[in-house]
This record gives sequence, structure tokens and C-alpha cells, in this order.
Amino acid sequence: MKKRVVVALGHRALGTTLPEQKIAVKNTAKSIADLIEEGYQVAITHSNAPQVGMIHTAMNEFGKTHDNYTSAPMSVCSAMSQGYIGYDLQNGIREELLDRGIYRTVSTVLTQVIVDPYDEAFYTPTKVLGRYMTAEEADEERKKGNYVVEEPGKGFRRVVSAPNPVKIVELDAVKALLDADQIVIACGGGGIPVLEQDNHLKGASAVIEKDLAAGKLAEGINADELIILTSVEQVCINLDRPNEEKLGEINIDQAKEYMEQGHFGIHNMFPKFRAAVEFIEQREDRSALITSFDKVKEGIKGKAGTIIRR
Repeated sequence: MKKRVVVALGHRALGTTLPEQKIAVKNTAKSIADLIEEGYQVAITHSNAPQVGMIHTAMNEFGKTHDNYTSAPMSVCSAMSQGYIGYDLQNGIREELLDRGIYRTVSTVLTQVIVDPYDEAFYTPTKVLGRYMTAEEADEERKKGNYVVEEPGKGFRRVVSAPNPVKIVELDAVKALLDADQIVIACGGGGIPVLEQDNHLKGASAVIEKDLAAGKLAEGINADELIILTSVEQVCINLDRPNEEKLGEINIDQAKEYMEQGHFGIHNMFPKFRAAVEFIEQREDRSALITSFDKVKEGIKGKAGTIIRR
């Protein structure tokens, strides 16, 4: 049986602008192709922070200047970002595989992720989104029921909630493609956050932490390994201090201890470690790798990155 992995791509693997994304995806595709050559079954998820912000701003600005159009809900912007990023990713990976003499279908699954309407995150929004606004524009956003924060000297920006992922709606489709030994891109940007109302799915004004969604996806497809790609080769504790230390291979008890000690902040490495620990705890023979996208080949052989085992 092939080992099944979920690979979570961070910002560095995708770039920010359209031209940057085209270049970044070519390099990222090489890392994914390396895994395929090593005999892995691969599901891919990715961040979308710059992209969804760009789409959100563009759609809202368009709505302001055209009377018959409204601003786009966050769920719609998330869906657009999945298609836009998935389009470049699947074509980049397909091309790299064909260049290596490997034919494999690469598909992007538009993925919805159910969240709990009573999640505490809805009461404490943290994710900053979109362009800077004037005080008048910020007041208009507040009248709509949206949260706004002020950045002194710069202006106001909208903030949205980041609830925990509960259930992946299209999980069966992802599993069917993987069982057919195809490559799947799913849960992009953490998935499209939705609220379940009987048989109806209603888009939520939120974003989902993509590392937590990656862990939920890995659990759902019964993966053997979770690979989280970020901007550093190895995670450090005591960062920027005289006693800074790079982490090689650690167990989940050590990972929990470092999390409790506050080594990973809140929005940077912490979700990566939380996702890794929760994933590994569900089955004995699982592992997680956190490293940079150019060190994947060495990482899966234990020669690079931070590796977490049970």
C-alpha cells in the first residue's frame, strides 16, 4: 500500500501577486512531484491569505461603483480563491509530472467545511482582511454587523472570525479520487466556511485556519503523514534568544509542552503544531513534518525539518 499524505502549502509556496504565483507554483510542483516519485498518494491544501484579500477588495470595490451589484460574501471570495489557486497548482503539478514521464490526473475539489455557529471565535474575530478604510467606510462596515479594527496612522481594516473546522462536506469525493491514485487539491484556504441548516449550507462570514483544515483532511482520509510547508526549514524554540534551539525529531508530549510554554505564538507556528498533535493522537503509526517546500525530499527521509511522532 502507498503511504497517504496531506501536504499543506504556506504563503511562500504560492506567492502573492498573479506573476509571483505562476513562478512559485512551478517550484512547488517539483516538491509535489518528488513525493509522487517516492510512491506517495498526495492530497494538497493551501493558504489563501493574500489572494482572498485581493478578491474581497476587488469585488467590494466593483459593487460600490455598479448599482446592480452587491459586495461579495466571504464564502464566495473563499470559493473564488480556491478556483484561482487550484487552477495554477493543478496545471503546474500536471506539467511537472509529465516532464518526468508520469501521467496522473490532478483535480481541484471546491471544498466546503462546516463550522459550529456557536464557536467562540465568532465573538472574537482575529483575521485582518482587505484594504485600509476611512473612518466613514469603517462606520458603514459596522452598520452591516462587521467587525473593524483601527491601525494607527494607516486607517481601518475589517477583521473576521477563524472558527475551528468541524466536518469536510466533500470528503467522500476526495477519498474516491485518492483511492483511484489521483492527486487532489482540496480544502484550499482552510475550505469555504459554511453553517449547516438541515440540508442547506449557508456561507459563514469567516475564514478557517488552513493548517487545522489540513489536519482535519488528513484525519478524514486516514493519512499516514501530515506535511506542513512553511518559510523555515526547522522550527525553533526560544526564537531570537541566546538559547535558540532548532527542533529535529520530537514526540507529541514534547510538542504539547512547547505549545503550553508559548514558544509558537498564536497565529504562526501554533496552529501547525496543534494540527500535527491532534492528527497524530488518533493513530499510533502517524507522523507530521514541518519544513520549507524545498526540503520536502530530505524531510520525508528524516534528514531535514521538524518531525513529530507519537
